Amino acid sequence: MSFFFTADTHFNHKRIIEYCGYPFADVEEMNETIITRWNRVVRKRDTVYHLGDFGLGNCREIAERLNGRIILIRGGHDHSRILRAYASRFSAIHDLLTLRIERQVVVLCHYCLRVWDRSHYNSWHLYGHSHGKLPPIGKSLDVGIGQHDFTPWSWEEIKSYMKMRPDNFNYLGDQRLRK
Repeated sequence: MSFFFTADTHFNHKRIIEYCGYPFADVEEMNETIITRWNRVVRKRDTVYHLGDFGLGNCREIAERLNGRIILIRGGHDHSRILRAYASRFSAIHDLLTLRIERQVVVLCHYCLRVWDRSHYNSWHLYGHSHGKLPPIGKSLDVGIGQHDFTPWSWEEIKSYMKMRPDNFNYLGDQRLRK
């Protein structure tokens, strides 16, 4: 089982193509491209953390076509009344989630945070919403689909990226060295 991260798929959102300058002729082409690229890397038994703005309107058919166990971190377009139609497709729905993968603390939120849980210990922060227009600080990354060739980020890609990032500005240093 592998872990993947993405945000801002905006399925069925016609205007996102214009807003973000996406290279699609229409929303159908965008939807199909994202579904194809998602399923190319995500297997059925993998877990995908979707950091919000899944889609507009009823996306049940699209959600059913996507591989993996999807955990949704709610974004601005993920309204409860809309999600009801296909909420059962998500394994869980959160507003913010802190998890640990391979001993690494990772904070997931649709919105970019300046500081986050355990950032002073160099925890990582993954977010969406800004569509690549907000520069990362420290160990943070916008995992929006538009910044990654319309494909979810793998855990391995996230780890490689974070190795190149500077420490968080409030990092206290390796606490094990202080004992």
